[in-house]
Amino acid sequence: MSESNGREAAGAAPRDQHRGTGAPRRSVIGGSTADQRLLDSRQRSDWKTRDAWRALRILSEFVEGFDTLSDLQPAVSVFGSARSRPDSPECQLAEELGGALARAGYAVITGGGPGVMQAANRGASEAGGLSVGLGIELPFEQGLNDWVDVAIEFRYFFARKTMFVKYAQAFVVLPGGFGTMDELFEALTLVQTGKVTRFPVVLMGADYWRGLLDWLRDTMAAEGKIGAVDLDLICLTDDVNAAVRHIVEAEAVLSAEQESIREESVAVTAAEQQAAAEEGGRG
Repeated sequence: MSESNGREAAGAAPRDQHRGTGAPRRSVIGGSTADQRLLDSRQRSDWKTRDAWRALRILSEFVEGFDTLSDLQPAVSVFGSARSRPDSPECQLAEELGGALARAGYAVITGGGPGVMQAANRGASEAGGLSVGLGIELPFEQGLNDWVDVAIEFRYFFARKTMFVKYAQAFVVLPGGFGTMDELFEALTLVQTGKVTRFPVVLMGADYWRGLLDWLRDTMAAEGKIGAVDLDLICLTDDVNAAVRHIVEAEAVLSAEQESIREESVAVTAAEQQAAAEEGGRG
């Protein structure tokens, strides 16, 4: 199914979409992007006059993302190549995954583009789930796919990345290129360093990822650049049911840990209050 055909060609009724107020990608100026203009060190003369205004624009993207997604149900961010063909194994896997996640009660968040992203959005939507697309301004147009129900278009990668992490209970990463690798290693770094609450990272497409995982184990871990335990942050599977089960079980474990911490905190507070009352009675 091509992106332009969308739901109508598939015989599915179009669903109401919420689209954020971020800049549409066709607004790219002279082939450059807002990120490029912000990070271009050759334009130092512009910094003093323009960067303060850019800060307000950046803030507006965070506000838009927080406001749009604040009531989102539990969700899973799915990453993969925009270049994958609809009949590729990874797109078929992504569509099946999107449906399984929706049936398990999760919204599906993608970058909103074609390829693997469209397949995951379509799977979620056709299964009756909520399909979210977080687009990004690029020097070449992609456009948000037709299977997105809630859409926000961002100028800045870092604002968009925050939304992928903040509103997800897990990451699932299918075969992709530099952007996919960026999301994968950012997620692993955030979990490894404790910058985010522990959550699962699932790789799907075992043949595609096996060489990378071998290198992580035999080179990076072997030379002590990461710990052996860090490899346990990754779950590799091509079984959609196993992937969803891993996510559900990880969430249950984390919820139990958080409840235990809460109960311990309540018990400590009660003990302190009791001790204070007894001390006051003796006084």
